[in-house]
Amino acid sequence: MRVSQAIVSMPAELQAGCAQLAADKPDLLLVFAAASYFSAADFFKALRSQFPDSVMIGCSTAGEVTADGVDDGTCTLTALHFEKTRLIQAHTTLAGMDDSHAAGERLARQLTDAELKTVLVFGPGLQINGSALVDGLAGILGESIPITGGLAGDGGAFTQTFTLGPDGVSDHAVVAVGLCGAALRFGHGSFGGWEAFGPARKVTRCANNLLYELDGEPALDVYKRYLGEHANGLPASGLLFPFAMLSEDHNAIGLIRTILGVDETEGSLTLAGEIDPDGYLKLMHASTDKLVNGAESAAKAAAAMVDKPDESLVILVSCVGRKLVMGNRVDEEVEAVGDVFGLQAVLTGFYSYGEISPFTPGSLCKLHNQTMTITCLSES
Repeated sequence: MRVSQAIVSMPAELQAGCAQLAADKPDLLLVFAAASYFSAADFFKALRSQFPDSVMIGCSTAGEVTADGVDDGTCTLTALHFEKTRLIQAHTTLAGMDDSHAAGERLARQLTDAELKTVLVFGPGLQINGSALVDGLAGILGESIPITGGLAGDGGAFTQTFTLGPDGVSDHAVVAVGLCGAALRFGHGSFGGWEAFGPARKVTRCANNLLYELDGEPALDVYKRYLGEHANGLPASGLLFPFAMLSEDHNAIGLIRTILGVDETEGSLTLAGEIDPDGYLKLMHASTDKLVNGAESAAKAAAAMVDKPDESLVILVSCVGRKLVMGNRVDEEVEAVGDVFGLQAVLTGFYSYGEISPFTPGSLCKLHNQTMTITCLSES
């Protein structure tokens, strides 16, 4: 496998960045860029003209990741040429949040293959139930196929996000690529670094990813009391205070849920993934040091699944909430991942509105919030 990369710092440089990579005729082109690139009328045309035969997949971001750190307002192009791995591309239109599970099933049916080893998937960051999407995929593909990826961002504006697939740029398409063949080497890891605080609150009314009541009170009222002055910045300030999901016995189940929206009339919160109607929720907060340590733990888990190859691609999908907490120290979590994999690895990725990965090798794939998830690809 050969990996090459170009970082485009402004739209006028896109053509030159593409030309830098096109000579190798890559099998797969990963594109992570600020939303302004995707909303440009000629973005897809410029890419397709340089990569007519490549599978292209990607999404808009809340920050772009490379080995140099974290950027905003750039476009990262990462080209992969596989020696033995075969690709299957899939895409579907998302009709709305209630269509998320069915959309996952539609994608999965396009990816069914006897040699399928793993799936990369990217979806819109808005008007989607990410956990339902993943459940739909996993229900068809089975537990043995790891699924990783994430939900698109738009710089933290929560206005319009985009994905890139075979039909071009869309704000309502889910795109995926399946990687097939015995030569593929694949590792993954996911870790947070957040800490829970305050009492556990019983979920007393919810529907999928809409939270209406905690302990019999409107969920928004409860949440605002905890946030204090931070409540004035909702929904954006909700990224700093996600929920830990707890089981009926108050034990953490390893899933975090971010607040994506509020409804003042209903007194409800829209979370990025589904909520256990019989469970409990607990508020969380974090420090930069703990988040960086979490990123390092995720990288070590992914690295442990693969021997250090001559060349590899490491895809980092981290939550925009982590970026807000770390501020100008956000590069440190990328540096921690780079230190684990070494100079032979090419790093790419983005800050997202939801991360997709199994917990551990062999476990179910889930939608995560506020985590760093790592995907490592190479060939034997």
